[in-house]
Amino acid sequence: MIRIEGLIAAIFTPFNEDGSLNLPMIPAIVDKMAGDGMAGVFVCGTNGEGPNMTVAERMDLSKAVVQAANKRLKVFVHVGHTSIEESRKLAAHAAHIGADAISAVAAFYFKPTSVRNLVESIGSIAAAAPELPFYYYHIPVLTGVGMDMVEFLRLSQDAIPNLAGIKYTAPTLQEYQACVNFNNGQYDILYGTDEMLLPALSVGAKGAIGSTYSFAGPLYLQIMKLFSSGKLDAAQQLQLQCVEMIRRFLKYPSLPAQRAIMQILGWNIGPCRLPLKPLNAEEVADLKASLDDMGFLDLLAPVTEQTNHA
Repeated sequence: MIRIEGLIAAIFTPFNEDGSLNLPMIPAIVDKMAGDGMAGVFVCGTNGEGPNMTVAERMDLSKAVVQAANKRLKVFVHVGHTSIEESRKLAAHAAHIGADAISAVAAFYFKPTSVRNLVESIGSIAAAAPELPFYYYHIPVLTGVGMDMVEFLRLSQDAIPNLAGIKYTAPTLQEYQACVNFNNGQYDILYGTDEMLLPALSVGAKGAIGSTYSFAGPLYLQIMKLFSSGKLDAAQQLQLQCVEMIRRFLKYPSLPAQRAIMQILGWNIGPCRLPLKPLNAEEVADLKASLDDMGFLDLLAPVTEQTNHA
């Protein structure tokens, strides 16, 4: 079964100005993630606006990313959907195109009513691609499904044979730690709240999936390196810089603001889709000024150079 050490970037889906997929941009984005030292990419998740895309678009995007990655880094395909049957189609497709792993959120319109019901639902999705490692995507702030994840692992042991772990996107570190240590570390529990990476490392995290890793991955890799070297003061200071960066862009809606940061860094990945709305020119300028004020772009440059030459 798969084990991730390092970072997986939840990549943005590039759109043209008319809202259509900009597939020709995928190779450059994947090259950037590989160059930044990412262990993999997470496709069609929250950051990738998977729920805002059609099933056909998600299939086309996933295929383009797998081809561009060409086994240089892991490709996790998010297959979650309000319909279990559509999730199963996406899971089977991910296996067909050669993805390395799949992941899915809980159904978020008609929601599971118990942990056992959640296991049954997720198990149905995972069974559509039994040869692929499956990660349950726990993100209760968006799905409204916030159940006991230790109990989920316990009930999944026999029910979901290809369960590899959890993409754990919640601030409840006590439960995260319990999941990491469940049954002597049976599962790969990847942490998903970027601003809490260092605390997660302190309770046993080895791998993480996050949105800001798409543009600031080298900073977080440096945090991991400092932590593993016992340089906790330096790790804390760098984590604080990342927290401050996130605090500044959260003045605006999170995903449009992060897409604006990509734009500021020279990556024209296009607008987001309704109901999300892109920042206007004045907001982008204000965000850039705020990031410049804290020296974020200057902070990123030397770490990026160091990572690319490691």
